[in-house]
Amino acid sequence: MAKEIFMPKLSSTMEVGTLLQWFKEEGDSIEIGEPLFEIMTDKINIEVEAYDQGILLKKYFQVDDQVPVNQIIGYIGEKDEKVPENSPGISGDTEAESQSPAEESVLEKEVSLEAAADNECEKVRATPAARKQARMNDVELVFIQGSGPKGRIQKKDVLAHLASSSPKATPLARKVAASEQVPLGDIKGSGANGKILKSDISTAVNSRASSTATVEPNRKQMSGMRKVIAKRMSESVNTAPHVTLTTDADMTKVKELRTSLLPVIEKQTGLRLSFTDILIKAAGKALSRHPGVNVSIEGEEIIQHEQVHIGLAVAVEDGLMVPVIKNVNEKGLAQITEDAKEAGKLARENRLHPNQLKDSTFTISNLGMYAVDVFTPIINQPESAILGVGRILDRPVAVEGNLAVRPMMTLSLSFDHRAMDGAPAAAFLTELKYILENPFELLV
Repeated sequence: MAKEIFMPKLSSTMEVGTLLQWFKEEGDSIEIGEPLFEIMTDKINIEVEAYDQGILLKKYFQVDDQVPVNQIIGYIGEKDEKVPENSPGISGDTEAESQSPAEESVLEKEVSLEAAADNECEKVRATPAARKQARMNDVELVFIQGSGPKGRIQKKDVLAHLASSSPKATPLARKVAASEQVPLGDIKGSGANGKILKSDISTAVNSRASSTATVEPNRKQMSGMRKVIAKRMSESVNTAPHVTLTTDADMTKVKELRTSLLPVIEKQTGLRLSFTDILIKAAGKALSRHPGVNVSIEGEEIIQHEQVHIGLAVAVEDGLMVPVIKNVNEKGLAQITEDAKEAGKLARENRLHPNQLKDSTFTISNLGMYAVDVFTPIINQPESAILGVGRILDRPVAVEGNLAVRPMMTLSLSFDHRAMDGAPAAAFLTELKYILENPFELLV
């Protein structure tokens, strides 16, 4: 009996997964433990292994499709074993193997076309993917011969129709034409037998741009990661009343500390101590002294965390990831340096394990490598506070009644006013400033 392949639920917050690629094609042989497909969750990209062996009988979803958790996305079984033509729905729901009469009625009504010959309305059977593809390309399904059961039109039938009826063009030219929204029918090809080349598309685009004063904006679909970030940031801003406090810290002694410890920690770990590593250590000590900031909200409860797990915001291609440095309050600067460097490397290479992205109690977002002095960070829920860090910049300040130039850094603490009030948040930020200005006494 054929075995279901379904979209796994890999975290408590995961509702859908984005299919990034299949490693097998229909008809391929599969062994238990082989990578079968790759998905993007709300936290990470991960390869999913096969739990059964046999032949890949069916793939119901393609690259970039967003699939609800537990949705059946394919079948593994014996060669020529029969499986449903379309995804039966959620795994274990035997009633989902076919569309309900109501759903079928809606789909049929969507594609009722008036037949020109007898002026009668003709019903067309087609999969949802085929209908979507036809709508995108302004194709009438009534003119396409379906290859599915009972003549049902599938997405591949629509694509085949488009390929047979469109002008000859190289794959790159088609891709550029689609990106630039240039109809291939309007282009005269300069290649062999009139085939359209990429240069022909470029010429048409340049000609269009020079003939009109209106320039269309460049549009692209949000990636799966970008959608997740957009959703979580919107939820944070809309549910947590943010308050942001700022203060300036004199980093003179932190710079001296880093200079003195650089050779020591590099000898121990082979890595260079950074200001971010020192900030993680300092924040961990301040949180231990002010546990009211090391909290999160679950429903109507405020959870007080014993351990300090600090998330470190890391910029990656087209997004942001927050790997977690665990038990910061129990580690020295050498161990924190190793953990932070490893987490940042894995994040940029998209190789973080799901366990490295959960259980954070506080987050640090450091933009000190850019020309940024101060910003308002958004809380990484369910945490209740986040620290924004600006660049270290020499500035004139008053020191014991005299004007001096000191390396100053602005700290911005955003906190959830539901979980704490201004006084305890201000006390924490004041403590952090004191630790950074007296690091030899408090961090070594």
